[in-house]
Amino acid sequence: MDLWQSIRLNVASPPLLFFALGVVSVLLRADLRLPEPVYVLLSTYLLMAIGFKGGVALNEAGFSQVWLPAVAAVALGVVIPLWCYGILRMGLRLSAVDAAAIGAHYGSVSAVTFVTALQYLASIQIPYENYASAFLAVMESPAIVVGVLLGRWAGQKGQWLGPDMRRVLHEALLGRSVFLLVGSLLAGFICGSRGAESTHGFFVMPFEGVLTLFLFEMGMVAARRLGDLRRVGVGLVAFGLVMPVLHGAVGMVVGHWSGLSPGGSFLMAVLAASASYIAAPAAMRLALPEANPTLYLTASLAVTFPFNVTLGLPLYAQMVRWWLGTFP
Repeated sequence: MDLWQSIRLNVASPPLLFFALGVVSVLLRADLRLPEPVYVLLSTYLLMAIGFKGGVALNEAGFSQVWLPAVAAVALGVVIPLWCYGILRMGLRLSAVDAAAIGAHYGSVSAVTFVTALQYLASIQIPYENYASAFLAVMESPAIVVGVLLGRWAGQKGQWLGPDMRRVLHEALLGRSVFLLVGSLLAGFICGSRGAESTHGFFVMPFEGVLTLFLFEMGMVAARRLGDLRRVGVGLVAFGLVMPVLHGAVGMVVGHWSGLSPGGSFLMAVLAASASYIAAPAAMRLALPEANPTLYLTASLAVTFPFNVTLGLPLYAQMVRWWLGTFP
């Protein structure tokens, strides 16, 4: 399968078609909007499902297989915001606080991009390590903490901690998405294969349908921020398109080095390439209120997220083919 066939297959999938439908509905001003409780329910289901299935896989794989790629995933979450900060400061001349906030978003991860990648692998029948969702759980918080510390250090003349740092750390380490992922992961690990069998009809069968409905909503959310592209500038748009590709290449190499299969290396690439638009914005709103939300939300949600779920996934798959030569 070449790159263009892979792109066609990805774009023709139900989740991506409904994502596009959501974008078009906003551009044409159709009267469509999911109620907030439905959005929360869908995101809760997706996080619980991937966490639980990852925990079951962890139970079956054992610690000896997981520890090295997990450490590599944490390392990616730490270093990505550091070099993003440098690029944004020196290349785009952004303020230190804005650069730190954007770096935190790009070092953290997008659960929806990861879930879409799982469906992509299933559609092309590529095996992968089922415990890969553990990497999603451990990568979400480190980048947020690094970004907050960078922003605090730059914005408060070298003071790393402030009076509300405890709240920030609580949001980064025990925010809704992190708590659901880690909690579901532990539940799956404790239950093991018996738990997987008993919940198959809930966590597996409806999964793609729920993802399709959620991406329909995400298409509408992303489209509402398209107007902000004029305000963020060409440089930040380019950053939102180029950095995911570079991060994906680094993630693929790190995944392969840590012993993952081609499918697992692909997922590590996707995680490294993704940008948070749920956990990171909540933490930045608490910790760095002076950072401009138009910059970090538009870059992550209106630029990087649509790129990743449409063109990015096939591109990262092609990277694995070029690098390892074993991806179908």
